[in-house]
Amino acid sequence: MEFKGIHHVSAITANATANLHFYTEVMGMRLVKKTVNQDAPSMYHLFYADEAGTPGTELTFFEIPHAGVTRAGTNSISLTSLRVVSDDALQFWQERFSKHGVEQEDIINRVGRQTLRFKDAEGQRLMLVSDETNEGVAGGTPREHEGIPKQFGITGLGPVTLTVANGDLTRRLIVEVLKFKQIATYPSLIDGQRNVVVYSTGEGGTGAELILEERTDLPTERPGRGSVHHVALRVADQKELSQWMERLTEMNVQHSGFIDRFYFGSVYIKDSNGLTIEIATDGPGFATDEPFETMGESLALPPFLESRREEIESRLKPLGGGQ
Repeated sequence: MEFKGIHHVSAITANATANLHFYTEVMGMRLVKKTVNQDAPSMYHLFYADEAGTPGTELTFFEIPHAGVTRAGTNSISLTSLRVVSDDALQFWQERFSKHGVEQEDIINRVGRQTLRFKDAEGQRLMLVSDETNEGVAGGTPREHEGIPKQFGITGLGPVTLTVANGDLTRRLIVEVLKFKQIATYPSLIDGQRNVVVYSTGEGGTGAELILEERTDLPTERPGRGSVHHVALRVADQKELSQWMERLTEMNVQHSGFIDRFYFGSVYIKDSNGLTIEIATDGPGFATDEPFETMGESLALPPFLESRREEIESRLKPLGGGQ
């Protein structure tokens, strides 16, 4: 009953075409699945990952064309990290971001690792984290991309930061229900705020950490383009997912029940600060309905939406493959 790490992070974009360009051409990630939001199939759901679409490497986006600007605040998934192999990779990305006009901060050490914070054009809050001193969950295999040496490519998701108004409520869920272990604390950069706490699960390392930040000086976040909808945690298979559902029920944690997402199985919970957390299986995977070599090139629909393909495609603007 330990998670394998972070499974994916799902965020919001107002412009799928620009989003596709940034994450495939600037960041060099692979579009492994071009599909739709299964609960609202008039909008795209784009999955970016490593070359193989490995669980733990997936950053996904729902397109909501009229989404407003995010007002950053509490009760939010406030920072998503992406892993690179070495400190040298951060130097490469600093130069690449300058070349492409990407908003970025200085490279600094955070909890013993070199990091580089940056934002995409919609204000999505992101950070590269170096695995040079990391031990734990293995990263993925970067996509081959002209202009990005493979040794500097994105290898997966790193620590995900949760910013909340009441840290005790989310701490209870993370520790008592989800069985994460506290491994570190560090002082808040804001005077008068509690220490930031780092929690780990499974094998640990950058691919298996949640960071909890309590802020009493901020309003509640107003989500929009550039905000994160949910973070998902990895389990091996449906049997293990069922065990977690039993645990959630025993602990009186309300949950969605099993939801078949076709590429993986899921259950969703909401913590007392309003954060959405998903538990998702590693399989069946993105090559279930299209060849590995051409994943992401065509619009993929789960079987229960296939009969509506013509209607769904008529409502979507063509994007191209992004390969």
